Amino acid sequence: MSLTEEVSKEVIVALKAGDKPKAATLRLLLCALQNKEKDLKRSLDDAEAQQMVATLLRQRNESVEQFRKGGREELALKEEAEIVILKEYLPPQLSKDEVLAVVKEKAAELGATSMGDMGKLMKAVMSVLKGKAEGRLINETVKEVLGS
Repeated sequence: MSLTEEVSKEVIVALKAGDKPKAATLRLLLCALQNKEKDLKRSLDDAEAQQMVATLLRQRNESVEQFRKGGREELALKEEAEIVILKEYLPPQLSKDEVLAVVKEKAAELGATSMGDMGKLMKAVMSVLKGKAEGRLINETVKEVLGS
């Protein structure tokens, strides 16, 4: 079953359960997935669907930061609730220690030792960790390894 079909069924379950916040979040996800399918004129594969979920998560995280800066805590909490729901549709994310181990391994393979090597190290690490860890965490870890 594709992620689009799964989300579609989950919307119905949430509506029947009376869980309006979850239903609204899942409708938003379903709409994004369906729009992407229309643009591509084909069904999304699992990697593309997960990328859409990751994009929505990144948008929510940015919104939380902006709402907090603007003193809108109630909107930040709403976005955080959506983040929890959306994370259910992604594979488990790696911890900082696991990311650090991969970055150190790739740095040793490539002989990357300075910030000038950041581009090639990021490319190598992203090919291994794409979808398994947030880009921001990977970037910070690469900077940490190359900076020390």
